[in-house]
Amino acid sequence: MPAMSCTAPAPALLLASTSRYRRELLQRLRLPFEVVAPAVDETPQPGEAPAALALRLAQAKAREVARRHPQAIVIGSDQVADLDGEPIGKPGTHERAVAQLQRMSGRTLVFQTAVAVACAARGFERAVLAPVRVTVRPLAADEIERYLRLEQPYDCAGSAKSETLGIALLSAIESDDPTALVGLPLIRTCALLREAGLDPLAAAAP
Repeated sequence: MPAMSCTAPAPALLLASTSRYRRELLQRLRLPFEVVAPAVDETPQPGEAPAALALRLAQAKAREVARRHPQAIVIGSDQVADLDGEPIGKPGTHERAVAQLQRMSGRTLVFQTAVAVACAARGFERAVLAPVRVTVRPLAADEIERYLRLEQPYDCAGSAKSETLGIALLSAIESDDPTALVGLPLIRTCALLREAGLDPLAAAAP
């Protein structure tokens, strides 16, 4: 779909997400925005690759909220951890987090982070991926237990928070959009917002 300019009355910008991590990241841009929870089924489709899943869900979130708020510019995002082509989701429980970190120990995985921007009134929609390669150092069982008890990252794909103590579990991060690993690639988000007609520098609060 070709890029088109999009302007809208306040609130001009909506974040289609319930993630506090994405909300905190978007706040760094000092843009006025509101949060709207998207009504999207996040169940993976049979045989769906992690990158395709992340892109589809980011688009679905942006579209669903844009449908309800057609004059707004809407940001949707999703992240799927990719371990040899298998999606690794949010563990939800301590036991599942232990199992995830045991599998990831000493291995490299890719966090497929997608962001989509949509404005229904102008027919604008774009979505891009910001993959991040993460290498987990070899982890002992007691290290996994101690980390999980301290940080309880059960709402994070891959069972670790790289922005805090989870960084101690890693040996390398490779990315051209550093905030992508936390959940919202701000470099790509800014680029898509400019395409949609919203210049983050011009719109930022003083």
